[in-house]
Amino acid sequence: KLLVLRFSDDLNVTVHLMQGGRLKLEGDKRPNKPAQGLARLIFSDETSLLFTEAGTERKAGLWITQGDPGTKAPLSHLASDATEISEADLAKVLSQKSARIHGVLRDQRIVAGLGRMLANEIIHRAKISPFANSKKLSPHQVSALYQALQASLEHHLLFERTLDNIGKSDERPTLVHNKAQEPCLSCVSDTIRSVEYQRYTIYYCPTCQTNGKILADNTTSKFLK
Repeated sequence: KLLVLRFSDDLNVTVHLMQGGRLKLEGDKRPNKPAQGLARLIFSDETSLLFTEAGTERKAGLWITQGDPGTKAPLSHLASDATEISEADLAKVLSQKSARIHGVLRDQRIVAGLGRMLANEIIHRAKISPFANSKKLSPHQVSALYQALQASLEHHLLFERTLDNIGKSDERPTLVHNKAQEPCLSCVSDTIRSVEYQRYTIYYCPTCQTNGKILADNTTSKFLK
């Protein structure tokens, strides 16, 4: 959800929508104090885009820069985009990071463009535990992960391009994300489980991904020790 608008004089406006940010094309009437408004871009033909953010995270932002936007914040720290990374490059970055694969996929300094939902979907398609260490994945698992990454991106981008506006997370066609306690659509023999954290939730199928093992939920782990 990073958008770059390029203007004359080598001027760029970079918008990071994060979770709650939205860009809305306004009509003829523009309120002076729009609800949740952060910024307004008015073009020479008097059309305008309103930048808003709902929710409580307050992480959406707008940057005005000159020159190559890729060398400046908030783009300068990003790794290769998930739509462009090769299998060999993915294997290389995974081998250099010793951490749980779910967190690694969401690290924009390792692979750019993947969020909470896609991380859940990709790992499930690849039949890998979300707690698996990225550095210890076998060549077969890395290949499965790469194929799952490409398939998930294609599937979800096709859906997103049918929308006139950014939809809600629970309206997206997913296999595991936001499906806790629902039957797994892949194995049809188990139930989707979840591991809760303060800012995100991991969704997985024990049969498909963890050889039947139930991962300790962060909110109840003290009772499972």
